[in-house]
Amino acid sequence: MLLAEIAGYALAFTARLITGAQGHWYGCPPKAEQRIYFANHQSHLDWVLIWAALPRDLRAHTRPIAAQDYWQSSGLKHWITREIFNAVYVARQRTDDQDPLEPLAAALHAGDSLVIFPEGTRGNKGDPMPFKSGLYHLAQQFPGVSLVPAWIDNVQRVMPKGEVVPVPVLCSVTFGAPLAPPGPDEDKREFLERARDAVVALKAVAV
Repeated sequence: MLLAEIAGYALAFTARLITGAQGHWYGCPPKAEQRIYFANHQSHLDWVLIWAALPRDLRAHTRPIAAQDYWQSSGLKHWITREIFNAVYVARQRTDDQDPLEPLAAALHAGDSLVIFPEGTRGNKGDPMPFKSGLYHLAQQFPGVSLVPAWIDNVQRVMPKGEVVPVPVLCSVTFGAPLAPPGPDEDKREFLERARDAVVALKAVAV
């Protein structure tokens, strides 16, 4: 545990050194409450940047979602995501009877916060692709968990898709006001569009 804590501090320091990892809060403070942070997705470093931008006392209870096949493909990646980030692993290749949200729901039931990327895959440099349904179902199942949108700026220049060596570039994470859960007359498509709009709106205030 001590080794993981030391490595975590070192990784947070390195992330800030390379990216700046600046967190800007609009509409809500960095508060010790259960949250689902949802953001645009452009790089493997996205969830590292959000984690590093959070205050230290929030990191221990904020877990990123990690693709099991990629992040368990080597001993080092598996150790980092398991011991430092306490990641929630999801399988991209599943049988028909597997619920992809089951590990996320288990983490929320345990009282943890999550970092998710509703696009489901990394996009291009522009606005996010349409959101997939996972955020909607989690919001329905856990209406008491705060939904906090975030806009990640510039991180695709640090580690573009296909690259493995990060390049020092100043980045930021802009956190917005909590999103209201799905209303009784709001269908899945309407909610996901509203959630995506909340993320895109933060682009205008990102610094």
